[in-house]
Amino acid sequence: MTSGTSSGAWFNEALYPDWGQRFRVVKELAYRKSPFQDIRIFESSSHGRVLVLDGIVQITERDEFIYQEMLAHVPLFMHPNPKRVLIIGAGDGGVLRRVLQHRTVEKAVMVEIDGDVIELSKQHLPMFGKDAWNDPRAEVIVGDGIDYVKKSGDAAFDVIIVDSTDPIGVGDVLFTDDFYENCARILSDEGIIVNQCGVPFQQADELRETTARRAKFFPHVTAYLAAVPTYVGGFMTLGIAKKGAPPHRPDVVELARRAQGIAEGCQYWTPEVHVASFSLPPYIAQNLPRS
Repeated sequence: MTSGTSSGAWFNEALYPDWGQRFRVVKELAYRKSPFQDIRIFESSSHGRVLVLDGIVQITERDEFIYQEMLAHVPLFMHPNPKRVLIIGAGDGGVLRRVLQHRTVEKAVMVEIDGDVIELSKQHLPMFGKDAWNDPRAEVIVGDGIDYVKKSGDAAFDVIIVDSTDPIGVGDVLFTDDFYENCARILSDEGIIVNQCGVPFQQADELRETTARRAKFFPHVTAYLAAVPTYVGGFMTLGIAKKGAPPHRPDVVELARRAQGIAEGCQYWTPEVHVASFSLPPYIAQNLPRS
């Protein structure tokens, strides 16, 4: 599909060379070649509005809640008292909105390298960020997340959420030793970092290599699952690492108590789903360090 494609054409995702998915296009809403990547937003007949970067589907209106809820709520509920949160990427605003639903959060800093993603998302995907852009606790920075992490002070954040593309193109630098070392430095004593680690049915190397890198700088590393239909290939893994004591896995009763006012608006995350998401099938667990 190219810029200006007429209604009824098909968009074919470019993630894998020999397997993939396609969407019937109702209307192309935006196409822009930014200094970093090709950005496309279109209305599909099956999934509502779709955000595509460099030919790869990032999020769709129909199932964005699954990824965004699990990326934000799981680490924040695992931390006993998250006050300061750093979000790297996530230019559509959906993760920022979910983070700000947590009453303990006093400050949420979002650093997105591509300001065009933010601008086009505000214009064409307002249902993702909603009013989070105007929340006084939010600081939105158009800039390099790598540089921001390098320059941040020690113990500046309680939780870091990395919502990146796969480790190709503009997202590649978010999967390096230097990046994870600096993340560990700027996290507080019980700090947590989470980032997407791909769909291991097709991208097992991504989970295995990212986990090995994080394990150099964090004493506790694991992953949890989310089933996002438009991330084809089965379960997506979200890698999570923690400083300090072993991660506390809250039980259903505790999660339900802490989630009052949040759970009611969720369509995927529940206390039960949270607990179950850490139960990994063997074909995924074999890519993690043995405890």
